[in-house]
Amino acid sequence: MRRKLLSIYCSEFIGTALLVLVGLSVVIFNNGEGSPLWQWLPSPGAHRALTGFLFGCTGCLITLSPVGHISGAHINPIVTISFLLKRRIFTRHAIGYIIAQLSGAITGAIPLLLWGRQGKSIQYGATVPETGRWPAAFVGETITTFMLVAGIFFFTGHRRLRRFTPFLMPPLYCFMVYWEGPLSGTSTNPARSIGPAVISNCWTGHWLYWLAPLAGATLAVALFQLPVLKWHPVQPRLLHRRLQKN
Repeated sequence: MRRKLLSIYCSEFIGTALLVLVGLSVVIFNNGEGSPLWQWLPSPGAHRALTGFLFGCTGCLITLSPVGHISGAHINPIVTISFLLKRRIFTRHAIGYIIAQLSGAITGAIPLLLWGRQGKSIQYGATVPETGRWPAAFVGETITTFMLVAGIFFFTGHRRLRRFTPFLMPPLYCFMVYWEGPLSGTSTNPARSIGPAVISNCWTGHWLYWLAPLAGATLAVALFQLPVLKWHPVQPRLLHRRLQKN
C-alpha cells in the first residue's frame, strides 16, 4: 500500500508540475512582451479567452494521461481540500496530495525561466490582484473557484457525467479567464500561483490566492450538502472504502 501511495503522490507531483510548466508557458507565449499573438489577435478579451481555453486543455489532457489515471489529477490543493471537506479523502492522504502539488508547482515553474525577457515581462505568469481592486479580486477569485469546485462535484456526482469531467475544464476556464482575468488573473489554484511567485519573487496579494479559493470551495461544499443537491462526488483513487485499512 505504501508503494501505491508513493506512486499516487509522484503522479500528482508530475501532473502539477506539467500544469504549471505547460499552462504558464501558454500564458507567457500569449501575453508576454513580444508575443506574435498580439498581431494575430489584438483583442485583450480574445487573448484571455484563448489563454483560459488552452490552460483548461492542459488540465484536461493531464487528467486523461497515465499520470491522471494514477492520482486522479487533482493538481490543485483546493480540489483536494474540497474532497476532504466532503469526507471523500482522509486528512493524511490530503496532506500528501497538497505537499506533492506545491512541490510539483515550484519544480514545474523553474524551467519557465528559459522564457527570459518575455517571461519576465509578466512575472512568468504570476497572479497579482488588479491595483486598487483587491476586494473585487477576492470576490472574483471566490466565485470562479466556486464554479470550478461545483462543476467538479456536479460531474463526478453523476454516474453518466463522471467520465466527461476533464472536458469541463477548457470551456470553464475560457469563460472564467475572459470574465474575471483582469481582476485577479483567475488562479483558482494556490499551486498554480505559488510556482511563478517563487521564481519571480512576486508575492503581491499572494494570501488572496489561498483565502479566496478556500472561501469559494467552502461555499460549493455547503451547496452540495443541501438535501436537493446532496450528490456524492467520487474522489478518484483515494476513496475511504479503498484505504480505510491503510
